[in-house]
Amino acid sequence: MAAPQDVHVRICNQEIVKFDLEVKALIQDIRDCSGPLSALTELNTKVKGKFQQLRHRIQELEQSAKEQDRESEKQVLLQEVENHKKQMLSNQTSWRKANLTCKIAIDNLEKAELLQGGDLLRQRKTTKESLAQTSSAITESLMGISRMMSQQVQQSEEAMQTLERKAFPGAFRNLPPIWGVDSPQLRKEIANIFPLENGFT
Repeated sequence: MAAPQDVHVRICNQEIVKFDLEVKALIQDIRDCSGPLSALTELNTKVKGKFQQLRHRIQELEQSAKEQDRESEKQVLLQEVENHKKQMLSNQTSWRKANLTCKIAIDNLEKAELLQGGDLLRQRKTTKESLAQTSSAITESLMGISRMMSQQVQQSEEAMQTLERKAFPGAFRNLPPIWGVDSPQLRKEIANIFPLENGFT
């Protein structure tokens, strides 16, 4: 039957191996973490808890080693304690490196999001400017069409007057304005009512 002290040593070793594996898994989670910062903080809190448990078990194993009656067993256990301490220090170094890698990844992601946000703002500004330019171009185009139509109407009226003068030379030379209005259209309507053969010469 194993002595109680041997059972305690075996339990300490099992717990140390268990906590060591859990710490390594959490460190890998930190390496893979891409944010947010709150997620990294939560992982670090878990790692700290596991390190405390690991350190406590190593201290228990060290105390058990010092209490061994046989020097050979004592030295074996102390060597195991030393190995566990070195492994814990290695895990702590990996933990710091994983944190640095994760923080750099989070910073780069935040910068990319800021740049993307700036691009969106620039795109919106460009769109607004483009819409303003398009609206201005449409307005100018409409004004140009209006001017062109006005010129065409004026040219049509002038052409109509020229045709009337050529077709009925002197027909309306002495016709007084009616109600203060003297226009080619009105003269044409009067000519239709009172043809030339009725005395308008």
